[in-house]
Amino acid sequence: MEWTILFMGPVGAGKTQAIQSISDIEVLNTDVAATDEIRQVKSRTTVSMDVGVLNLSGNDKLRLYGAPGQDRFDFMWDILLPQAKGLVLMLNHASADPLAELDHYLQAIRERVPGNRLPLVIGVTHVDKNPATPLSIYTQHLQEKGVLFCGVVPHVIAVDARIRNHVRYLLLIMVAQMEMAKRFPVVSARVAVAAL
Repeated sequence: MEWTILFMGPVGAGKTQAIQSISDIEVLNTDVAATDEIRQVKSRTTVSMDVGVLNLSGNDKLRLYGAPGQDRFDFMWDILLPQAKGLVLMLNHASADPLAELDHYLQAIRERVPGNRLPLVIGVTHVDKNPATPLSIYTQHLQEKGVLFCGVVPHVIAVDARIRNHVRYLLLIMVAQMEMAKRFPVVSARVAVAAL
């Protein structure tokens, strides 16, 4: 069995690093030197996609794709989202307004995958850079807005994208959600219709 997991999120949230930390192959990336305001955040940025693979037990594997974070490359979201079986949304806890970024990406996903029918897990990076703000703001925000993916409020997990076990834990939750969606498709379809 092969599943495609798509990592999405703003520039600097750790998508490329997470895939590099967990991939069993050398990651193919399309990073180029940043030439605009992104330079203030990081020196290089993804313009097409990152590609990695995580081998699971047996012959199962996860194909890991990282989408570019800049809106000007959102045509890649249109290409990558239809192939995904699960989504990892990476957010930078130290950014100026991470909740606005969360809403922006949730809207982009909804526009491309109506019905919130894909499992979604949220990985929050750079938590150490903003210790005064609790991680619970994300779950509370999702609950207040009634955001459900495959019938559940997305899990929110603090992640250091440089640490393989952190990314592994994030993907374990993702695989569990994909298994549930596969085993109970009637429930997932009903939830997707209810979410419209």
